[in-house]
Amino acid sequence: MGLHDFITAAATADLFPWAAQAAASERFGLTLGQVEEALLTRGIMPARYQRNRQTITVEKQLRLFRSRAVIIGSGGLGGYLVEELARLGVGNLVVVDPDIFEEHNLNRQLLSSPALLGSPKVEVAAARIAEINPAVTVTPLRAAFSRDNGPGILTGADVVMDGLDSIATRLELAQCCRELSIPLVHGAIGGWYGQVASQLPGDDLSPCLFGAWAEQKGVETRLGNPSFTPAVVASLQVAEACKILLGEGESLRSRMIYVNLLDMEFNELLLEPAPAVVGE
Repeated sequence: MGLHDFITAAATADLFPWAAQAAASERFGLTLGQVEEALLTRGIMPARYQRNRQTITVEKQLRLFRSRAVIIGSGGLGGYLVEELARLGVGNLVVVDPDIFEEHNLNRQLLSSPALLGSPKVEVAAARIAEINPAVTVTPLRAAFSRDNGPGILTGADVVMDGLDSIATRLELAQCCRELSIPLVHGAIGGWYGQVASQLPGDDLSPCLFGAWAEQKGVETRLGNPSFTPAVVASLQVAEACKILLGEGESLRSRMIYVNLLDMEFNELLLEPAPAVVGE
């Protein structure tokens, strides 16, 4: 019995159970990702995504599986970005962060725990992805993103997720994405507040991000971050990334959403991203 016949025999209607996916992987010497791609190519939805079906078709699920997202930062925002993108079924994730988990991360960083204090964040992220969706390919990079290493990290990405806490590095990230024509989904948090915006190819979001703010860190240095703010903002970022990858809906191009969880207000600011300079 070949893989095609195995899939036909094990499928229930148009769903394929996880146990059968694991069995196919072992029987035919394939990765779980290769089996998943074979299923989706045949129009069969892995059963783990069955609750996606009313929103994301099998064809679109295949597009997500074949997409590559780079997450810069694996802390407050980044942990939720990693978790949600993996559960969504984005098939290739690159996670970039130089840091280890420290005690002050425990109040809000999804991937942190007392047992993991001192562990590199990207290694924990990779282990978490392997646990919740081992069909996803993950590349952990324990490095600080910079203008110098940025092109090597970002090349080949379909979307880049901003989970940074440094304004200077965010601006470098926006510049690299602009030069490589890669969509960037920006997110930032501080206390009860957050913001989300997208820079699509041809735009320059940098002048709109922090205005005249002169400090290296954002307002989170004064306001801190409770557990719920990164969860809300990261979820908005993942929704935005999903739309960009699938070419659906209205993106936040030329718009920024400001989140005020203290007063439970979501405000929209229209932006005018500067066009990219030819030859940059």
